[in-house]
Amino acid sequence: MNGGQPIPNHPQTQTPTGATPPVPDRSGWGLWRRRVCLVPTWRGWLLLLLLAGGLADFGLHRVEPFLADDDPLPDGVLVVEGWAPDFALNQVIPLARQRPGQTVYVTGGPIEIGGPLYQYKTLAELGSATLRQMGLPAAQVQPIPAPLVYKDRTFTSALALRDWFLAHGGIPAKINLISVGPHARRSRMLFQEVFGDRAKIGVTALRDPNYDATHWWRTSQGVRTVTDELVAYGYARFLFFRSPE
Repeated sequence: MNGGQPIPNHPQTQTPTGATPPVPDRSGWGLWRRRVCLVPTWRGWLLLLLLAGGLADFGLHRVEPFLADDDPLPDGVLVVEGWAPDFALNQVIPLARQRPGQTVYVTGGPIEIGGPLYQYKTLAELGSATLRQMGLPAAQVQPIPAPLVYKDRTFTSALALRDWFLAHGGIPAKINLISVGPHARRSRMLFQEVFGDRAKIGVTALRDPNYDATHWWRTSQGVRTVTDELVAYGYARFLFFRSPE
């Protein structure tokens, strides 16, 4: 008898040859518990790095085409976002001329007070004036000004357009939205949310010549544009909750 103490070299107290001794469970007043974990070997780290690199390369090449959704409808009224720069509005002219006599609707909210183009009051009016100066008949252009808001401007522009349609004969069955680059998917999603099942929304994503869309990460302009729109799309897709009514 030894008072309950383990007997040295006793078969029941010896650790088998080659086995790892048990790690004592030190609970730290009940706050911590030990666990054995596995860590990668150099081969494992190499495999993880290769997988991460492959996923990153796939994402770089897929994110811009995903955001720059280009899915126009064969017919339907043309709606242009008035903030679009001149190079984009210039591409609207041949699209509008394919629909002679059909109105082109231009959306957009107020221009910042004190800006050099404040005489036009809203981006809708500025975009309409630009289209007319580029040769589109004045009777074929209809600005749809939106009210002043500090966020959700695209959603608010879609609401203004819907309300204008309701006040002037009803909502058309098909709408072709014209946007620029990676902004297209977010615009289409928000316009479809506003119009619901009353109108089908198609979209045309006009290319931005300020960066190479296939290698957007090689220029600061491309990085700013794509990453900003990716964050904005994520917000609109997962965090934006507002009733179209």
